[in-house]
Amino acid sequence: MAVHQITNQDEFTRLTTTDAGDKLIVLYFHTIWAEPCKQMGEVYSAISDEPSNKDVSFLSIDADSNSEIAELFEISAVPYFVLIQKGTILKELSGADPKEFINLLDECKKFIENKGANAPKPEEDTEEAEGESEEEVFARLTKLVNAAPVMLFMKGTPSEPKCGFSRQLVGILREHQVRFGFFDILRDDAIRQSLKKFSDWPTFPQLYINGEFQGGLDIIKESLEDDTEFFQHTIQQ
Repeated sequence: MAVHQITNQDEFTRLTTTDAGDKLIVLYFHTIWAEPCKQMGEVYSAISDEPSNKDVSFLSIDADSNSEIAELFEISAVPYFVLIQKGTILKELSGADPKEFINLLDECKKFIENKGANAPKPEEDTEEAEGESEEEVFARLTKLVNAAPVMLFMKGTPSEPKCGFSRQLVGILREHQVRFGFFDILRDDAIRQSLKKFSDWPTFPQLYINGEFQGGLDIIKESLEDDTEFFQHTIQQ
């Protein structure tokens, strides 16, 4: 089944409720500026055209243009996948790993075929996350800091910051018209704790540009005082 591009919330609601039936629905959240989304978008389209997926509904959602939908699912980084059936979230996946996505899709299809015999359980995900090694968390962080040219690790979301420092840095980025991806550290304690060691920086928010740590709020302010075009120069490096 071809990928359906979502253009508004009413269309999204209709396709995921009224017209959904018992179908497995895949939600693919992306942005036009995040480099990993370009490759994953092609993979997503190819997978949707496979005959074995004819009964799966594939939706594509631009997280910038459809911010209300993105916030509904608390999307904090792209690409991001949510697999649902009858309004229930079966699985979620962050990142641009085609193999992981295919495995997750197959798992959910088998679950539906077996009528719940092997239902993916939220507690299983929690146990797996809690059992992650530092190496595994650092591998996730390496992907996250490179998820967009400019990545902000903050408390909350740009529309609803959960601390004053995060709100200030979001304001600075918007003031300088910098497009940025973000990750809400309050949603993932493993990322929150490990990022301090990964960056060798104890506080939040933290800003990465081209995969390189730039600093927190005070450092970014100082960098802009030294160079008013700090963002342009750093992004272009």
